[in-house]
Amino acid sequence: MPLSYGDVGQVASHNHVRKSVGIFDVGHMVQSNFRGKTATEFLEWLTPSSLSTLKPYSSTLTVLLNENGGIIDDTIVTKHAADAFYVVTNAGCRDKDLAWFQQKVAEWNSSDKGKEGPVEREVLENWGLLALQGPEAASYLQNLTSFDLRQLTFGTSAFVPVEGFNLHVARGGYTGEDGFEISIPPSQTVEVAQLLSKPPVQLIGLGARDSLRLEAGMCLYGNDLNETTTPVEAGLSWVIGKDRRETGGFIGAETVLRQLKEGPSTRRVGLVVEGAPARQGAKIFAPSGQEELGVVTSGIPSPTLGKNIAMGYIKSGWHKKGTEVAVEVRKQLRKAVLTPMPFSKANYWRG
Repeated sequence: MPLSYGDVGQVASHNHVRKSVGIFDVGHMVQSNFRGKTATEFLEWLTPSSLSTLKPYSSTLTVLLNENGGIIDDTIVTKHAADAFYVVTNAGCRDKDLAWFQQKVAEWNSSDKGKEGPVEREVLENWGLLALQGPEAASYLQNLTSFDLRQLTFGTSAFVPVEGFNLHVARGGYTGEDGFEISIPPSQTVEVAQLLSKPPVQLIGLGARDSLRLEAGMCLYGNDLNETTTPVEAGLSWVIGKDRRETGGFIGAETVLRQLKEGPSTRRVGLVVEGAPARQGAKIFAPSGQEELGVVTSGIPSPTLGKNIAMGYIKSGWHKKGTEVAVEVRKQLRKAVLTPMPFSKANYWRG
């Protein structure tokens, strides 16, 4: 995905998604199917989420954890049935994730649980994935299908007929707006992309994708999440199922459950920064500038708010909204205020 398309700038693209509808080519992300009698138990070993209680054709954001509770990757898991899941992981983690999944599938299938029913993983090589996002996304897509999209609420999916193509359509996205992520077989990708990119739809690049997701308070793996960050520190405790907090049974559970009980030493926070924008790596200090408190992991001038926004990690005790801190930008300390996320209102379709 390029930073932008043609002569349309990042801010114009960003604003078009907020006001109308844009399309993102996210086919670089890794799409996989997991199947088998014990697929639910297998994925509940890899993640802290309650997949057994997830309804068919419902999705959840979750995290793949290492033994220390660190985040190997964040992922969207969609349950088609108790023995069938569709999983999307990040392109930047492709090689690492492929090797890790291969190792874990082999471990599982050689265990007593796996012998009750082995798990198979199928990588959907060369499949397309298009994200149609914005307040006009639903009306645009509705004109191409007889399926009543009002039935498809945020976090659910269905196989939808789109002008003769039967496509997996999930309602959600990475912008904070209403929208759909559409999985497409390789032979159909070009035709479907042409169907979905007529006016008022605009092609949207990586630059606007980043500013949209940051306004929506969403993490970018490699910036805001990594293998030393736990879901509790990252403000993602909500992905940990209530039953999993009691039973554990997932990789990294010891650290994660301890942090849930005792609290983490650092927490992900949102910031509004005065003056120049704070970028990744900018240090966060107490107002006096004497005590270093944390670091910025993502930062931009917000096109929607007209302010400089950022997210980062800060020492527990300094994490409450309204707290004033200082951020070092271009060797100067700038005033910043801790602000709840998302920075801009979410507009998901919930029926």
